[in-house]
Amino acid sequence: MIVSEPTIRSSASALDDEVLETLRTQLRGQLLQPDDPDYDAVRQLWNAMIDRHPALIVRCTGVADVIAAVAFAREHALLLAVRGGGHNVAGNAVCDGGLMLDLSLMKGIRVDPVGRTAWAEAGVLWAELDHETQAFGLAAVGGTVSTTGIAGLTLGGGFGWLTRQHGLVCDNLLSADVVTADGRFLHASAEENPDLFWGLHGGGGNFGVVTAFEYRLHEVGPTILAGPIFHAIDDAQELFRAFRDAASTAPDALGGMAAMLTSPEGAPLAALVPVWTGPLDEGEAVLRPLREVGSPVADLVGPMPYRTMQTLFDAAFPPGRRNYWKSGFLRNLDDAAIDVLVEHSRRAPSPAAGFGIELYGGAVSRMGPEETAFPHRGYPFNILIFTAWDDPAEDAVNMGWGRELWAALQPFAADGVYVNYLSDAVVEGQDRVRAAYGPAIYERLADLKRAYDPENLFCMNQNISPAPA
Repeated sequence: MIVSEPTIRSSASALDDEVLETLRTQLRGQLLQPDDPDYDAVRQLWNAMIDRHPALIVRCTGVADVIAAVAFAREHALLLAVRGGGHNVAGNAVCDGGLMLDLSLMKGIRVDPVGRTAWAEAGVLWAELDHETQAFGLAAVGGTVSTTGIAGLTLGGGFGWLTRQHGLVCDNLLSADVVTADGRFLHASAEENPDLFWGLHGGGGNFGVVTAFEYRLHEVGPTILAGPIFHAIDDAQELFRAFRDAASTAPDALGGMAAMLTSPEGAPLAALVPVWTGPLDEGEAVLRPLREVGSPVADLVGPMPYRTMQTLFDAAFPPGRRNYWKSGFLRNLDDAAIDVLVEHSRRAPSPAAGFGIELYGGAVSRMGPEETAFPHRGYPFNILIFTAWDDPAEDAVNMGWGRELWAALQPFAADGVYVNYLSDAVVEGQDRVRAAYGPAIYERLADLKRAYDPENLFCMNQNISPAPA
């Protein structure tokens, strides 16, 4: 496994049938145990490295089920894991021996096209939210893989194609409904429970179970200018330098990333993935310098539906593979850093190994570092190193490659990390979680944790321990 987990307080398997029947009668959804037919399918997550066996799974159909399950876990001192979309690489959505709270059936969505807002329950995936909002030519700032759940992405901050133009996903969160550790159902917004609302902007699932989110929507598409541009690896240095240079003056409407991928034939490829959401004719001029670099193997940039761009990389990150990530913000994309990246890419251990250099700046950098719990707003780039494979015998070589590349990038790395990309925070230590926030923000979050979850019931996450009383 990638990540270990806190010690189980009590074993749910020791609870007698009468106690479990009491819980079952309080639920509208299902209560699953290991012998039930759907148990294995529900406990499995996107990352096949995670193979944990909860004693109980509560499949929630509404807030009442969430309240009942949280109360049950608290009263019986059970380890509690909360699953939204189940896409997080660290696999904190499932636990061994405790209770898994599954929100994936909570799919309600309501769009207000006049007020340009959307309300969505915690089991919604980005593709499902996009389906509803694009019917009105609107979009919430989402992620880059449409099968990701809205809950985890939002609570960790949330990077996506629209980030430079409209901010992080959490920057567009207007309100949220939360079930806290003591069983209260709270509404959090700038006016109600503003301290909790601030913590939900990047603080993860540390403060309760968020059952619904309200988002600000933006006019997007339905047609945008986007698509990948592929080059042979010998052109990678020139391509990445052009990407770096363009980033310094890029309009906010230009989002995207540079990446190293592998072709279906096994050849390493350098790629740019520009996403332009402004007027199409302006986009042609903005993207022209990037499209004129070198001799592309394929230039697939063109007008496309926004929803198509949102799903473009789904096939590259399918469920059921073993996945490992390393990540961090970069102070800049120096020539020496580019050389390190290209050299390591030439010996990638898997056809599904590579990296993406995400373009930050724009609207992200115009918010103060303490306005939200996501403080890392001044860096131009974030890098995600990823590798995926099927055979457990290949764990060591794949994880070793990711760690070696990350170690080689340390001279260029900032002291900060995007919390949603943490893969082995327990192995690296609590300092890595602290690096996701910095000292001042972490201290404020620890105080907030003490106020809303003093017993650390919500510990299956990139955990922030409650501050001492």
